[in-house]
Amino acid sequence: MAESRQTRQKRILEESVSSFTSNFDAEELLERANQKDKKIGIATIYRYLKELRNTNEIYSYQCGGKTIYSNTKKTHCHFIDEESGEIVHFDIDNLDFLKEKIKGDINSISIEVRGKFT
Repeated sequence: MAESRQTRQKRILEESVSSFTSNFDAEELLERANQKDKKIGIATIYRYLKELRNTNEIYSYQCGGKTIYSNTKKTHCHFIDEESGEIVHFDIDNLDFLKEKIKGDINSISIEVRGKFT
C-alpha cells in the first residue's frame, strides 16, 4: 500500500527537525523540508511545530521578536547590544539559583539581557 502524503510529509518534517543541531525558525524548517518535498507549505510547518510544542517534544522561545525552536536545549539566553542590535546567545548550565525561588519543577528557561558591548 502506498504511503499517504500526510505520513510522508510528517516523516520529512521529523527528519528535518532532528537534523538541526542549533536553534531554528519556521522558515528554516520550511527550507530544509522543501529540499525533500516542495509541496510542504508554511501552514503545515506551523501546525507541526505547534503539535511538537504541545507534546513537549520541542521548545520555543522569543528571540529578536520572532519565535525560534530547539529540539536539544531547554534554555535560551541571549544578550542584546542596545546600540548595534547584535544578539549573542549563551548557555546557562546550572539552574540551582532558581530552585530556591520557584516551588516546582523547571522545564525550560528563557533569559534576555540587554546592555552595551564594551
